[in-house]
Amino acid sequence: FDYFFVRKLMFIKYAQGFVVLPGGFGTMDELFEALTLIQTKKIAKFPIVLAGREYWAGLFEWIKKTLVTEKTVDEKDLNLIFLADDAEQAVNHINEFYSRYLLKPNF
Repeated sequence: FDYFFVRKLMFIKYAQGFVVLPGGFGTMDELFEALTLIQTKKIAKFPIVLAGREYWAGLFEWIKKTLVTEKTVDEKDLNLIFLADDAEQAVNHINEFYSRYLLKPNF
């Protein structure tokens, strides 16, 4: 029984959105775990914003050119990710997400 994994899963399960800042392997782990749980419908869809378009652009392009091309990720799954240059874009994306689904974040 991995207490850390359960705690992390609970954090993701009740999240209203993720704003992912530039980081290393731990950040990538959290990002891809959230994407996988949404993709496999283990948790409800929520907005995922990658803060700093320049930082994340290479990874996002690799996902499109490699994973989508190799059909290991469906092209529609790219819509799970939004790249933002500033806080205003991130907030606007999250607000737009919730207005589209007629839901409101709990904050």
